[in-house]
Amino acid sequence: MEQVAISLAVEDQLSEAVLKKILSIAEDRFLVSTCYSRGGFGYLKKNISGFNNAAKGIPFLVLTDLDTSECPPTLIKEWLPHPKHPNLLFRIAVREVEAWLLADCNGFVRYLGIAIEGISLDIEAIKDPKRRLIELAQESKNRCLREAIVPSSKSDARQGPDYNGALISFVNEFWDIKAAMNNSMSLKKTVKSVIDFKPVYSP
Repeated sequence: MEQVAISLAVEDQLSEAVLKKILSIAEDRFLVSTCYSRGGFGYLKKNISGFNNAAKGIPFLVLTDLDTSECPPTLIKEWLPHPKHPNLLFRIAVREVEAWLLADCNGFVRYLGIAIEGISLDIEAIKDPKRRLIELAQESKNRCLREAIVPSSKSDARQGPDYNGALISFVNEFWDIKAAMNNSMSLKKTVKSVIDFKPVYSP
């Protein structure tokens, strides 16, 4: 099967790792050409129309967090009021990409070395998945992971000094996407959209 060149647009390095892991399910069908990541949803919101237009030439896979927005359709309509090109895969993690990691409950508790009772199976009902993830990491007996993920009490930072690095390692080496899909509908829909995707090119 011929490879499909695709560009990514994400909020951060963690989201990039997550999308690349998802694309790997398609067994080398996709070849990532470029990843656009300038930090945060503001960049994506500002440039989504440009990505939509660019998708006429090369497919784009865009991932952002729902955060406090009402629902994915509302966010999509707000960001992209004009018609979406078929080659633009605009996916939204409910409520944050961290929820998709927590959705692999068994894998994540093994990675941290904590009790599984700490993770609710109703993943998409967690209002602040990132905060919950950091709370769980505080319970880890693995000092390196704990210090990487959890911000110091002396710091005003929202996350630890190697937050992305520690979680990217989890994504690349431990994350069971199929298990996570059972606990996250937004992840399941994203994976399906990738697997079912067929690019449309105008003559």
